[in-house]
Amino acid sequence: MIAHVLGARPNFVKAAPVIAAHNREQRLIHTGQHYDERMSEVFFRELGLPEPDVNLGVGSGSHAAQTAAIMVALEKEFIERSPELVMVYGDVNSTIAAALVAAKLHIPVAHVEAGLRSFDMTMPEEVNRRLVDQLSNLLFVTSPEAVGHLAAEGVDVDRVHFVGNPMIDTLLAHLDSFDTEAVRAVHGLPERYIVATLHRPANVDDPQVAAGLVKRLHEIADLADVVMPVHPRGRRVLTEAGLDDHPRVTLLEPLGYVDFVAVVRGAVAAVTDSGGVQEETTILGVPCLTLRPNTERPITITHGTNRLVTPDGLVSAVEQVLASPAGEHEVPPLWDGKAGPRIARITEDWLNG
Repeated sequence: MIAHVLGARPNFVKAAPVIAAHNREQRLIHTGQHYDERMSEVFFRELGLPEPDVNLGVGSGSHAAQTAAIMVALEKEFIERSPELVMVYGDVNSTIAAALVAAKLHIPVAHVEAGLRSFDMTMPEEVNRRLVDQLSNLLFVTSPEAVGHLAAEGVDVDRVHFVGNPMIDTLLAHLDSFDTEAVRAVHGLPERYIVATLHRPANVDDPQVAAGLVKRLHEIADLADVVMPVHPRGRRVLTEAGLDDHPRVTLLEPLGYVDFVAVVRGAVAAVTDSGGVQEETTILGVPCLTLRPNTERPITITHGTNRLVTPDGLVSAVEQVLASPAGEHEVPPLWDGKAGPRIARITEDWLNG
């Protein structure tokens, strides 16, 4: 039995094609790290996922408290169920918690989206992904540079497999569902808009930093309408800084997967600090301006529509995007919608070997 440990919405988007491609008995464990009422029956139906077999209901907390609670719950789960492999996704606290528990119980670990590096150890995600890769028996990477990162860290090359990006499998499988006109009508969105998403601690935890970003977003709204699904993490700080005080800023509640990607698909540009949006815009051909000093997904810059910007450079970058239509870009290698079957085939061979 393969146990898939999932803790946040992006994990489910990555896991859906992997789970669909496996024939072996599987168990879906939702840690409940991110409670989201939109992760309901509709969300699972959208992705073709079965409901989780168990929801540990851990909820929020400090990094230490949350990771510890997930570890305690997963240890009980793994001892009772004895999975032959634990499969983890991405870089959230559920990912590192599951890898630690499995490793100490001598259960093999497979890491989907291994080898990504921002080289910024102030990011909790960077700490998680580095440690998980050291504990993993199978490492599935989404882009070629990740192979080099793992080799430089001493990971045995026989454990590393370049398979492509399962998040893109999900995107391509649902491409016909991303109806921009329908979502525009439902939410009363303008014809031409920039979509913005901000949730990284470096951008939304400090009121002074958040206020500076709100000022920039208002300056962008002077140029074009801004549509922003507001992540719960930054809602209070951003709204207290006056985010919705501009008449051309439209705030939305967090959206389901299909509606969110439909909004992104219809935008003239995206302003974000999200890793997933960098990848999605690369395939959708939407110019992406990433408000971060670094990215663990540099292939979205070399092969996609993404570029890194500072808050001070954001408005001029938006002006450039608005003045010139999106150009041609390469699709990254193996981002072809077949990563899930590749992962399943390699996993099955490894387990049967």
